[in-house]
Amino acid sequence: MNLFETIAYYFTFPFVRYAMIAGVFIALSASLLGVTLVLKRFSFIGDGLSHVAFGAMCIASILKFTNNIPFVLLITILTAVLILWGGKKVRIKGDAMIAMISVASLAIGYLLINLFKPNNPNLSADVCSTLFGSTSILTLSVGDVILCGVLSGVVVLVFIFFYHKLFAITFDENFAQATGTKVRLYNLFLAIIIAVIIVLAMNLVGSLLISALIVFPALSAMRVFKTFKSVTVCSAALGVFSAASGILVSIVAGTPVGSTIVVANLLVFFLFMIVGLFAGRGRA
Repeated sequence: MNLFETIAYYFTFPFVRYAMIAGVFIALSASLLGVTLVLKRFSFIGDGLSHVAFGAMCIASILKFTNNIPFVLLITILTAVLILWGGKKVRIKGDAMIAMISVASLAIGYLLINLFKPNNPNLSADVCSTLFGSTSILTLSVGDVILCGVLSGVVVLVFIFFYHKLFAITFDENFAQATGTKVRLYNLFLAIIIAVIIVLAMNLVGSLLISALIVFPALSAMRVFKTFKSVTVCSAALGVFSAASGILVSIVAGTPVGSTIVVANLLVFFLFMIVGLFAGRGRA
């Protein structure tokens, strides 16, 4: 059986198709917003919120919620609001607030897991899955796939609908505010969307690797393309390609899904960096 026959065989199983559909949706929405976050030097918020989602997931596991996504999503969104608005109220700068909340969430989550582990022996597996992703992406139900599709579709539509506003606040917030754009509102809007993406991506790559889905496609596209539109389109395409190829390799080779997707993104980044270097010499 050759490689294509092997892949075709695996795709006869519904759980493989569900994983691929969910992975593509998540990667598309993450890579679209990644360009804005990287250019605004705001990508660190994704890492911080992913740690918050880890803490919320630990609490949900301890409370034995049958469906923990709504709870984790609520906590992550509230934290995004706290970082953007609460930090200014208590006079703590954004990066310091993110670092403080990020470390505190990881510590609290791990502490609670150790305290309640004797009552729930499955918590250790939940922690590993939450941090690094696991085969949970291969156990998705139809409802999980529909939820990923709906939320990712909302993110994509929001990005398209508010494209010009996001473009404005990405490059010059002061000018955007002077022209009447509600900069703080759109920044808050952006943070909420990031929170949604992070919660969706936890089953795919885990909370410690989520930033790769947001940052790598954008950085890769920036090695070759220069305009905001072309970088955004390329970033979306690379994000989808890396996620799809990572899932395929993971299924065929039996490697961890999340780590394989991140390595695929890393290889694409190196390829585009080389292409960018040669293209730069050619223009010179």
